[in-house]
Amino acid sequence: MPELSVILITKNEAANIRACLESVGWADECIVVDSGSTDETVAIARGMGAKVFEYDWPGFGPQKNRALAHATGDWVFSIDADERVTPELRAELEQAMARGDAEGYFCPRLSQFCGSFIHHSGWYPDYVLRLFRRGKGRFSDSLVHESVQLDGRSAKLKSPLLHYSYLDRADVERKVAHYSDAAAKQMHAAGKRTSLPRAALSAGWAFMRTYIIRLGMLDGHAGCGIAVMNARTTWLKYRKLARMSK
Repeated sequence: MPELSVILITKNEAANIRACLESVGWADECIVVDSGSTDETVAIARGMGAKVFEYDWPGFGPQKNRALAHATGDWVFSIDADERVTPELRAELEQAMARGDAEGYFCPRLSQFCGSFIHHSGWYPDYVLRLFRRGKGRFSDSLVHESVQLDGRSAKLKSPLLHYSYLDRADVERKVAHYSDAAAKQMHAAGKRTSLPRAALSAGWAFMRTYIIRLGMLDGHAGCGIAVMNARTTWLKYRKLARMSK
């Protein structure tokens, strides 16, 4: 059986890291790259047998490439601390590695928003490339919304990766602030500019696209909450970019 390295990046994930690592405890090694946690994240990860490395924070893509550099297995599975591998997905991952009929595999991701799993709103099936042959994939250098750049053929698996993404309103607000800030910096570095009128138009479109076009209305109150969150993230992202542009 090919060997598997699981990689993940963390900062203050004490509430998540144990369940995450338990869900991939069958892997040959788990690599954790931490960026200055002040809680028990590092201690928990080491106590569970993970190989922990500590670095500064250069952005999501570069940090995941640091974790990838420590992997030694034939295959690599990238997971976030708030994600879980189910027994059904584990079986599919093991079968895929044994077949080796592709260089990388996409998993459908089923995400939760404030207690509800979301099947519309543009959230499902949210295919993410997470399993790939070591040496055939690396992460983009994006500061946020990074992706795996694969050299070779890819295929899709059927069993979802569970994503406990937004636990409550405070968690939503924290992530909105973080992602909007990172996105604004990334756009500014790429030479993009904007204005407050465009920020308002983009935020309105983000709400309509999520709630109407992507059928967020079928997700009930959670769908409305996601649409508002997307609109708020878009507004803040462009507002911050507009300030940088001045």
